[in-house]
Amino acid sequence: MSAILPPAERLWWKHPLDRVEGTWIVIALVWCLMMFVMMVGWHVYGRQNLSPETYRTNPEQFSAKAQAMVDKYTVRTETADKIPVVHPPAGSDVYLVARLWAWWPIIELEKDKTYRLHLTSMDYNHGFSLQPTNINIQVVPGFEHVVKVTPNQSGQFSVVCNEYCGINHHTMVGRIYVK
Repeated sequence: MSAILPPAERLWWKHPLDRVEGTWIVIALVWCLMMFVMMVGWHVYGRQNLSPETYRTNPEQFSAKAQAMVDKYTVRTETADKIPVVHPPAGSDVYLVARLWAWWPIIELEKDKTYRLHLTSMDYNHGFSLQPTNINIQVVPGFEHVVKVTPNQSGQFSVVCNEYCGINHHTMVGRIYVK
């Protein structure tokens, strides 16, 4: 036999299966089936799943809602760009806008209070990644994603875009404060 010439018998599936090889195939199949059942169980009964609440929207409608929230609940401004910091009351709707290369506004929430966080993008696909927690949401233009949040830790959290959105993607960082 040579490495240059093809093997004489090309029909490998016609050879009998070795007992050890068959055992490993059965183990792999059983493991795959177990994981499939567990994934379905985690999705149906798990408490880590985000809300599937999503609406169609357009940039003008969402901007109007976000601006109304900012006008009503602004407590101060931060950064050189004078980004407003809003402190909405517990139980209210909070709007966060993603646009080339910024999250707007900065949000200040209260610990152990529940809010409805509305997310949309004005231009391209963006990724909402709340650091250091493990919340990741794809933010798509034309859709308003609603997530019910109840912060259980105080501190400053960064909102990072984890979907490449252009040349200044690395500067797209927002903030959420929890008091």
